[in-house]
Amino acid sequence: MRSTDNAVAQWHAQKQLRHSPAWKLLQGASWAVAFLRAEFTATRQRVPLEIFHADLADFMKELRGENLSLNEAWQASHYADSWVRSQFLARPMVDGKFLYEPTAGTARVLALLDTLTGQRTNLNSSRLSTLLTSIETLSFQSDPDPDTRIAALEAEIAERENEITALRNGGTPTVLSDDSALAATRSILDLAASLPADFKRMRDGVERMLHTIRQEIMESSVTKGVAMGQVLAGDKALRGTVEGETFQGFTEFLNDPVQQARFRQSVNEVLERDFTDQLSSEERGNLASLVREMRRQAADVHTIYGRLSESLHAYVQSAEFRESVLLRKAIHAAEQAVAKASLGSRTAVVPPLLYSPNFETLAGLGIFNPEDHVPPPKLAAPPALSDADIHRTPSTPAPDMETLHAAVELARQSRNGSATLADVYTSLPGELQHLNSIRGLIMAARSSGSSFDPLRTQTVNFTQIDGTTRTAEVPLFTFTKDPAP
Repeated sequence: MRSTDNAVAQWHAQKQLRHSPAWKLLQGASWAVAFLRAEFTATRQRVPLEIFHADLADFMKELRGENLSLNEAWQASHYADSWVRSQFLARPMVDGKFLYEPTAGTARVLALLDTLTGQRTNLNSSRLSTLLTSIETLSFQSDPDPDTRIAALEAEIAERENEITALRNGGTPTVLSDDSALAATRSILDLAASLPADFKRMRDGVERMLHTIRQEIMESSVTKGVAMGQVLAGDKALRGTVEGETFQGFTEFLNDPVQQARFRQSVNEVLERDFTDQLSSEERGNLASLVREMRRQAADVHTIYGRLSESLHAYVQSAEFRESVLLRKAIHAAEQAVAKASLGSRTAVVPPLLYSPNFETLAGLGIFNPEDHVPPPKLAAPPALSDADIHRTPSTPAPDMETLHAAVELARQSRNGSATLADVYTSLPGELQHLNSIRGLIMAARSSGSSFDPLRTQTVNFTQIDGTTRTAEVPLFTFTKDPAP
């Protein structure tokens, strides 16, 4: 029965696929797919409207020259409009200009056709090595036994130490051959080619949520709490998908400057290798623009999230406005009723009934007995906090200008009346060698009329609040007279 259930599930999935835009694109004209494959590449995911129409018009002219039957009444813009209606293409507006880009389904179709029509095999030593490494990493990261993980780490450390010892003793490092390195590079590019489709599907999911909340704003069909709950539930479900996890992982990567620096350095080093000369110009461009393109696509998703937040804010404000109008009308009606009531009349003003239950017996009223009241338990006392529990965020101290002026004077006296900014900074104690001291010395130099050479620089090292040391290049300032207090 399990195989039967699986077959039924696959059949339903196949029926849904046959109604999808991706399937319709595969069933459509082959020349349209060929044009989209040529127009959109990994480094060219968006094409301006005018350029797209011009390229399509030139391509259609070539097709008509080969006696291909096309709709004579249709121009390039008509075909482009039909592709947008069929959800083959999207036409967003960016910076006031319309652009064309493939939808998520189209991006997957184009990537599939690239693998089917390419001459390279997907099975090579690099992929096998990646598979083995991924399995070992998965086994290590999912192992809850501390002893096993310690043994694995110690084995890896021993292997690395043996390799370091061999290299220090004059051993030759094992380097991939040009063919293997080339295959590994193309495997990376194939892996990266699937990421744009994941970002597009994530963006489309947020777009659908945005459309839903805007529709509810117009119809006012649900309450604020229900609308907010629907959006939060939809966002949670969206982030739980494969595309959502991909987007979340890349967002974490963007928030880690160390990982970005390591990635960029690795890409630059790979592009400097000799074997990359065998890559095509398009492949080299794809490798060089990996982070930039993914950053742009992630920015699109964040932009739509911003529009979703704005729509939610507008919805809440509009609902509160409607509630305040109803409340003011009710208060105004009550004031008019009180004003019309006679002061000498014994007839009391009957307030509007919030509810009007009908009781058949007196027992139905459920008279409250105060003795039956059980007070709730007291809340736990708040935890006691001491001064040791208060942690302040470290920050770079402000420049001690009095100490800096004294250091300038001392450096000038020890150097025959002339000292550079680097000389003064080096003479400072270690706790003052931070970024704000450099800024204070620059301010003192500019206010004292010291000589300034913008074409020459000096290097000074300063310590950050996390204890790391960084290097700054500052213009050459020379203190020749007393700085202004």
